[in-house]
Amino acid sequence: MIRGAGHPAFPTIAQGPVHRWGGAALVVARRPDLRRSPPLSEAERRVLEALPARRRAEWAQGRLLAKRLVGDALAVPPEAVEVLPRDDGSPRVVVEGVPTPWLHVSVSHTVGHAAAALAPQPVGVDLCGTASAAAVRRAADHVLSPEEISLIGMDRPEAAAAAWALKEAAVKADRRSVFGQAPRRVVMLRLQPPLLAGLRRAMVWRADDTVLALVLAHAPLPPGPVTNR
Repeated sequence: MIRGAGHPAFPTIAQGPVHRWGGAALVVARRPDLRRSPPLSEAERRVLEALPARRRAEWAQGRLLAKRLVGDALAVPPEAVEVLPRDDGSPRVVVEGVPTPWLHVSVSHTVGHAAAALAPQPVGVDLCGTASAAAVRRAADHVLSPEEISLIGMDRPEAAAAAWALKEAAVKADRRSVFGQAPRRVVMLRLQPPLLAGLRRAMVWRADDTVLALVLAHAPLPPGPVTNR
């Protein structure tokens, strides 16, 4: 049964520090604070240069955060880390030229924020601004079941943004697209605290006017509380 009317606001997450939740490392930052360009390999530069000019800054900022997480996890410098797209567009990690399939990474960004997550199991992270609630409502029938629409309360921008971010984070963990049937196959049972059907663990935070969702797939153990590091 879906439950959840009247749940409180999502907890605020500190921006800048690396957090740990459920075995994942997570960082979110305001994009104006990410002024430093990440060290890019030749392969990454080719990917960057192939993007439309309007997307290059957000792509680079997401990689800056992802390289930071991988570098911290493996005790290697960021310039030894590559975050390259797979054929399906999802990011993969290469360290000193060697693929690291045991590490999973996810990246997200909005106009004002960027985020990255790293975990030993499939992980998805997604940001959605509360200002996008109207767009979520227009797309609701595509990504949400009638029960889920009743659950989130479409009149609450934060809840609508959280529902979208949870769905997109989940399909990222599955290496699928938010377009198509994949979002409807992710069943949301509760929004606060978030609960998804299947072997998934999920959490939602607030960062300024943006909602941040993290989903771990195939994660049977209950996660612990978020911690700074």
